[in-house]
Amino acid sequence: MEKRFKTMKERPATERPYEKCLEYGPESLSDGELLAVILRSGTRECSALELAWKILEKHPVYKGIAGLYHMKIGMLKEIPGIGNVKAIEILCILELSKRLSRASVAREADFSSPDYIAAYYMESMRHLEEERVLLLLLDGKHHLMKEVFLSQGTANSAYVSVKSIFIEAFRYEAVHLILLHNHPSGCPDPSREDLVLTRKIREAGELLGIPLTDHIIIGDRCFTSLREQKMM
Repeated sequence: MEKRFKTMKERPATERPYEKCLEYGPESLSDGELLAVILRSGTRECSALELAWKILEKHPVYKGIAGLYHMKIGMLKEIPGIGNVKAIEILCILELSKRLSRASVAREADFSSPDYIAAYYMESMRHLEEERVLLLLLDGKHHLMKEVFLSQGTANSAYVSVKSIFIEAFRYEAVHLILLHNHPSGCPDPSREDLVLTRKIREAGELLGIPLTDHIIIGDRCFTSLREQKMM
């Protein structure tokens, strides 16, 4: 029978995240050990490491570290030992990881490339449980001038106003437009509604002299560029 340790100090040094990190580096830590370091302390009933594994197993569908992206503050606080402070710390670490991912990609900011755009937004959008639609306003050299949040909908759809798109485009004097949204299902295949919306924006852009150069749909570690697929 496996021995139960109430505190970190009772564990062998090789099983304590702090000591293990000092000796072998953070890459040697498991997902649970990394989270335990962030938590710092557990409860009277369980250590920080045991609490970390409870968090990683909390989501009913998404288990492990990926499940953290699908957890809201209320779900985290359902776990004994997780209050506002710890829940906020976890959510902020997740947001930081998304921004680090985008910052590492941003060194070669070429928004004319669907591969680049998908890589830039993948981590911040692939875990979303609702559709979120963004408008990317580009200058003549395809540099990003402004990212505009257009709408957020259900797990299946989001409403977008074509009029609001061009109000923003004229406000920032954009030269090119790119529409970007996610599919919570993880499959980036365009729906009929996606194709209809793309056609409306493309036709309006041609009349107003601000072309829609692409519509990119983000899935789970995959994406579809309607321009590359010749669907616009």
